[in-house]
Amino acid sequence: MQVMPETAKRVAKKIGLPGFRPSQMSDIDTNVLLGTSYLSMILTDLDSSMTLATAGYNAGPGRPKRWRSTLTRPVEGAIFAETIPFNETRTYVKNVLSNATYYSALMTGRPQSLKDRLGKVGPEAVTPDDLP
Repeated sequence: MQVMPETAKRVAKKIGLPGFRPSQMSDIDTNVLLGTSYLSMILTDLDSSMTLATAGYNAGPGRPKRWRSTLTRPVEGAIFAETIPFNETRTYVKNVLSNATYYSALMTGRPQSLKDRLGKVGPEAVTPDDLP
């Protein structure tokens, strides 16, 4: 997983990984532990919204908070994704969540709903976070 070195240091500290050095990110177990821990922190901080968490993982967790604060009412996650002002993040969100839906269907043998995975995104005030 891709985690910026400074973010990796803060996540390592937060999860109690002693003596972490950014060079350890090339170790697959450490990389997956830090990446999934960071994603879990973002998901929790952003009301378990996969759309917001995916955007936050790519653009930084503060950005989706600011973007959602401009909403006047809840919108479908697909609509929110299309309004993300960064092309890279907009494409990332669409690709990650559509692939997650596809692979979930393959693994479970049951149809999956991209609409359900994207959910709804409602307006929220910008609040400071303690994320790494």
